[in-house]
Amino acid sequence: MVFRIAHSKKGLNNSHPKLFPGDIVEYPRNKYFSHFGIYFGERDGVPYVAHLTSRDADTKILLFGRALRSEIKLDPLEMLGTKYKVNNMLDGTHSPRDFHNVVKPAIEDMMGREVTFDILFHNSEHQATLFRYGVKKSQQIELIYEHIMPAWKKLILEKKL
Repeated sequence: MVFRIAHSKKGLNNSHPKLFPGDIVEYPRNKYFSHFGIYFGERDGVPYVAHLTSRDADTKILLFGRALRSEIKLDPLEMLGTKYKVNNMLDGTHSPRDFHNVVKPAIEDMMGREVTFDILFHNSEHQATLFRYGVKKSQQIELIYEHIMPAWKKLILEKKL
């Protein structure tokens, strides 16, 4: 198993790492959230990433954190952003699935199918970890839960929620 950690939570210390098919590619968007995809490899010398995205390019505001018309798309790597990093965040606890026999066919099978994007339960990070490891996980959402849940618990105990 090869471990390549080319990231830190404070920033990009390698904005153009060497990518291997099946790597999780993270595109930091702001202080709190990133967009994730799976490095798919090259086609005609152009590197591609598979990612969960809205079908409607004009959809900017999600209804209650959901976009009903989403899908898995294959786009050129830098079309999603020029700042990205490898973030195979679960390699220490989960074995990556074989790219050519499992991940690539799963991506190809999902492309074009309608998928519901849900910020809490099925975002691009959930989809990327599902492809790579067979496990849906979103560390960025788990961090938010750590901050939200204590506040919600207090409101529930005070019968204000």
